[in-house]
Amino acid sequence: MNQVLLDKIESEQYRKDKTNFAVGDTVKVHTKVVEGDKERIQVFTGVVMGRRGHGLNATFTVRRISYGEGVERIFPTHSPRVDKVEVDRKGSVRRAKLTYLRGRLGKGATAVKEKETRVAAKK
Repeated sequence: MNQVLLDKIESEQYRKDKTNFAVGDTVKVHTKVVEGDKERIQVFTGVVMGRRGHGLNATFTVRRISYGEGVERIFPTHSPRVDKVEVDRKGSVRRAKLTYLRGRLGKGATAVKEKETRVAAKK
């Protein structure tokens, strides 16, 4: 098929609201869950471990500790099932993928240094 035609079809599928989050941020991902004929919103809160892909194939991985076990979910960025992504707190990391969090236990498994915001010095 013609690439221009594919790009036109894909452009209709992109998310309209652009959420700015990075690796290391603690986010709340609101997903639509369908149970029978009912639909509800379920929130998954955790640390963004990595992002991959581009365009419609872009995904991000979120990890949280649930009842002492690590749980990771991979969300497609432009999925209609993902209602919204809220940034709880910004994280400051030096890696693109935080796979080292898998080997940690307790608070160390979710502890990512919080990003410091600079305040303009008054003269």
